[in-house]
Amino acid sequence: MNQRELSIPLIERAEGHRERVAIIDREGEHSYAALLEASARVAGHLLAGAEDLQEARVTFMVPPGFQYVAVQWGIWRAGGIAVPHCLTHPPRELDYVLEDTGAQLVVAHPEYLPVLAPLTRQRGIRLLSTEAVFSPIQCALPSIDPARRAMILYTSGTTSRPKGVVLTHNNLTAQITSLIQAWAWVPEDHILHVLPLHHTHGIVNALCCALWAGARCEMLPRFDEVEVWRRFQERPLTLFMAVPTIYVRLIRYWESVPAEQQQALSAAGRKFRLMVSGSAALPVQVFRRWQDITGQVLLERYGMTEIGMALSNPLHGERRPGTVGQPLPGVSVRLVDETGTPIQQEGVPGEIQVKGPNVFLEYWQRPDATRQAFRDGWFCTGDMAVVEQGYYRILGRKSVDIIKTGGYKVSALEIEDVLREHPAIAECAVVGIPDPEWGERVAAAVVLRPSQTLTLETLKAWARQHLAPYKLPRALKIVRSLPRNALGKVTKPAVKDLFSEQPG
Repeated sequence: MNQRELSIPLIERAEGHRERVAIIDREGEHSYAALLEASARVAGHLLAGAEDLQEARVTFMVPPGFQYVAVQWGIWRAGGIAVPHCLTHPPRELDYVLEDTGAQLVVAHPEYLPVLAPLTRQRGIRLLSTEAVFSPIQCALPSIDPARRAMILYTSGTTSRPKGVVLTHNNLTAQITSLIQAWAWVPEDHILHVLPLHHTHGIVNALCCALWAGARCEMLPRFDEVEVWRRFQERPLTLFMAVPTIYVRLIRYWESVPAEQQQALSAAGRKFRLMVSGSAALPVQVFRRWQDITGQVLLERYGMTEIGMALSNPLHGERRPGTVGQPLPGVSVRLVDETGTPIQQEGVPGEIQVKGPNVFLEYWQRPDATRQAFRDGWFCTGDMAVVEQGYYRILGRKSVDIIKTGGYKVSALEIEDVLREHPAIAECAVVGIPDPEWGERVAAAVVLRPSQTLTLETLKAWARQHLAPYKLPRALKIVRSLPRNALGKVTKPAVKDLFSEQPG
């Protein structure tokens, strides 16, 4: 192995865990040594005689498992920028990423070749199958400066076309080591991975942290509640990370089985040392129900593509439902008012701003957007929060979760937490819709529990007992399901569109 190239911190650490199991997938167990060997082969095929890819953008579409990690690492070891595709995106969205990144190489598992081949052929991009890049090859690998660009991840694009968030190897190292310290990762850890691998949550929090620690990462091809509960029972797992929607589905399955089986499932849940929820607000009712079922007090945290994780409830100490805790190690966080002045007093809402080595380098080829995202070196998240007894509580996005009605600023997330307590409501999403008198009206889209009915008037009558008058829903839409993105997060612009289809 070329010692000069061992400058990517994550890969350097793998050398110290060569004989340990790194990945468990459908094909079996794979060691860190196998991962290093396979990724070196991938790098050699990508280089194809060149000395260094020099930050060429390499997109890849590979299912979760050993091959995904080996391709990602191979791109890095060849000097490229890794750009993971979402496995469920239609051709139009895949083509957007190819165009926006100016991709020079694409690696795909055979099952995705039929959708990618026409796109790459049209753009004249070299397409390699995973079968090809894992074949034996000897090649000297370049030395990689950790300050170089490592990855481009795309934002959800809820208000505009998705932007490419550029992370360096140093950014990734900062994000990983912060979580390693905060959540006390150790080589003996064993995580069950069920998250999409084109988002920070799945790539950094679950996958890269496990590999940095020398732990085992057991990867499922997709989330399935029956299979997850089975793994909980059969495997010596210590960690699990998921989005609120996943916990809701696990709870529903638990509630659907006989009491004897419930006891066995609950016992399996109790053995974990840590379970984490993120990527969307965790309803207090879900927090409490999961604790009732498994004894696990979910650790909720806050982060985003541009910054990794910034806030977290403590590993040891009180985890307060409805909050995202305090700043993580190495991360500076503050709240500012509408003039950009830092807020010193607790209980006063403000926008979250973040500074630290974890913060991304730039939006890919969008210098204006990059400049607008920062103020005096602080990244402006666009998320509103309030500090209460030292813990941050997220109020929502400035653009979609803060409703300006009748001169009041109302948190949609606060109203949602209250409405979920209604006996007829299974899920809900609250948005503000234009109103000539109030500026915006509070509107609720709800999914009902089986055999339940609900009218706007009965909802308002119930809500008056729990909410201030200006927070009451003024419009109601009953839906079968809420629009969500790949991580299960409700897409608020799509919820607003529901009310344009049927006013009131």
